Amino acid sequence: MLLTNVATLAPLLAASDEHVEMVAVEDLSTLVTVTAIVLVVAVAAVRLSARTGLPSLLLYLLLGVALGEAGLGVAYEDIETSLVLGYLALVLILAEGGLTTSWSDIKPSIAPAVLLATVGVVVSVAVVGAAGHFLLGLSWEVALLLAAIVSSTDAAAVFSVLRDVRPKARLAGILEAESGFNDAPVVLIVVALAERLTEGVDNTPLVLLPVLVLAELIGGVLVGLTVGFVGAWVMRQLGAAASGLFPIGVMAWIVLAYGVAQLVHSSGFIAVYLAALVLGNVAMPHRATTRSFAQGLGWLAQIGLFVMLGLLASPSELPGQIVPALVLGAVLLLVARPLSVAASTLWFRMPVRDQIFLSWSGLRGAVPIVLAIVPIVLGAQNLQWIFNLVFVLVVVFTLVQAPTMPMLARRLGVIDTEHARTLDIESTTLEELGADMLEITIGEGSRLHGVEIFELRLPVGADISLVVRDTGPFVPTPQTELRHGDQLLLVVPVGLRETAEARLHAVDRAGRLAGWGSDEG
Repeated sequence: MLLTNVATLAPLLAASDEHVEMVAVEDLSTLVTVTAIVLVVAVAAVRLSARTGLPSLLLYLLLGVALGEAGLGVAYEDIETSLVLGYLALVLILAEGGLTTSWSDIKPSIAPAVLLATVGVVVSVAVVGAAGHFLLGLSWEVALLLAAIVSSTDAAAVFSVLRDVRPKARLAGILEAESGFNDAPVVLIVVALAERLTEGVDNTPLVLLPVLVLAELIGGVLVGLTVGFVGAWVMRQLGAAASGLFPIGVMAWIVLAYGVAQLVHSSGFIAVYLAALVLGNVAMPHRATTRSFAQGLGWLAQIGLFVMLGLLASPSELPGQIVPALVLGAVLLLVARPLSVAASTLWFRMPVRDQIFLSWSGLRGAVPIVLAIVPIVLGAQNLQWIFNLVFVLVVVFTLVQAPTMPMLARRLGVIDTEHARTLDIESTTLEELGADMLEITIGEGSRLHGVEIFELRLPVGADISLVVRDTGPFVPTPQTELRHGDQLLLVVPVGLRETAEARLHAVDRAGRLAGWGSDEG
């Protein structure tokens, strides 16, 4: 029978007496001090990340290595606990991703994203698995297991880079949705393949594996949507609760989705992401507070996860895996990922430049490194080297891909020069009025330049309340002329948000006469 990811906790539970050591009271001050210093350094790493173009999460990984055996000498080798904490961190990261993702932004991208997370994963596993077998001489079972481990893009890494690159809305939506969806099928495949290399475990026949994976995914989808909508209804009834407690209740529903899905032998990760997506997109009070709370938990989970994985690494064992990691990483980046994107977007007539950007943007991060622990925890023999290989692959190819993404996006012309995003402003007045506040940035190529505000012909009730320009912020008049580089604050009734955004995009493309001719935007 196919064991879902909760089954990997069994060895930990069985060996808990051997691995869990309670922290003595006299050690608490040292633990708290070191943890606080790590968090302060991690926060500082965000600024360094902005200057270098590297995801800050990679810097956290290297921070863990610096704290470990080759640096300050912190000893940490508890693989089983690491897997449990890794899964918990992934739950919080997916919860943050779902809560902060706008359904209207990713809705047009759902179909290609789902195909990338399913068909794309199968293509990637097949191609990288074949490379591992023929180029590295691995057995088919080990090669396919390794391919499955590295096939998942990482939500934390993708979200981190997209904040700076800002590609076109459809491309950003595909990448965000794919990274939220693909953890679930990949975890199921990795566990199933790892079981086949473990003695004493009932193996699922390979012909049944796709059916069982699909069944668990469907179960996770049903659980996630059900818990999400039920949780939204309950939390609306509790809307009068203090804003400080409200986000805790929302997160509790999301974590509940994971637990319920696992109890009924379905995918907990897909359940978490969908429950969070529902709760993040329905009308609820304290929405900004909830998102801020989720983002804080997500950052804390990411920092802890990457530092912990860095602590697990043994730098002395990494050089031996550099060549295999470069071989498989090159095949993954230059062959498997482009084929996955082409196969998944075949029906959508996606331009070649968009496919190239999607291919280069398939960042790997903590997820493959966490999944590399699974075979070890399950008891598969002689596979400890997989962790080191995956660790090297993630570090090297993050260094290659992440800093070059902004330049590639500019060369391909896929940057969104005019964008609008919801501002997370905690304002009871706005919530009671049923209004949203958007920030619009006018890019260098936008035809909004030179248009006076009254010429925008925004829907009744929508109003540009502030313009921020080089000379400073000011309240505009209907005759205020917009310029390149302006930042606008737009207050719009919730029901008219899409109409207002569509009108702005139309004028951005066609100028003040948009709508009078054939181009309605």
